[in-house]
Amino acid sequence: MAKNWWKILAVLIVMYTIVAGFLLPVPRLDILNETIRSLYFHVPIWFAMLFLMGVSVYSSIMYLGSNKAKQDIVAVESANTGIAFSVLGILTGMLWARYTWGTWWTTDTKLNGVAITFLIYTAYFILRSSIEDEQKKARISAIYNIFAFVMMIVFIMILPRMSASLHPGNGGNPAFGKFDLDNTMRLVFYPACIAWIMIGCWIAQLRIRMEVLSKKILYDETV
Repeated sequence: MAKNWWKILAVLIVMYTIVAGFLLPVPRLDILNETIRSLYFHVPIWFAMLFLMGVSVYSSIMYLGSNKAKQDIVAVESANTGIAFSVLGILTGMLWARYTWGTWWTTDTKLNGVAITFLIYTAYFILRSSIEDEQKKARISAIYNIFAFVMMIVFIMILPRMSASLHPGNGGNPAFGKFDLDNTMRLVFYPACIAWIMIGCWIAQLRIRMEVLSKKILYDETV
């Protein structure tokens, strides 16, 4: 129980943010109206994805320096969990866009960057599945993972700030500030960011343990 306190805390905070996210008052803004509540889910999920991809690329760098198989497993399973969170981020974003922009998808710079990033990481998993030698697979995919992470930052964080974008904080469009993200929303938003990152780490940890166990069983059977 002592080792799992953060998991219990994560679940409790997520439950709190779901209840408070739908019941607490929000600013009455033009166009957004009640859809601003999506902020409690859409943005924290993306933060969790970015964190997991950061863990993945860090583990890939560590693998290149140590050649430890555990680092490769952490890298790939963190990326697996991160890509799952990116799908959730895309779906919640599409739902939000439908009721604010009037369409499920637009040619917005950030949205296109997200789509390209998804394809880049899809190629990462395809690359891994196409190489049979474990060490070669780990080394090549680690190098590619560094490239993928850099391109992700470029496509979803740098380019949108240099061009027109409907997203807050991009292309001269102001981010959520004191006029829309009020103190009540901060009481939900910030805990939600922390909680979803913790949930992402929990899922990644489970996947890592399962992969380590499966590799151990496989190696034991081949002896």
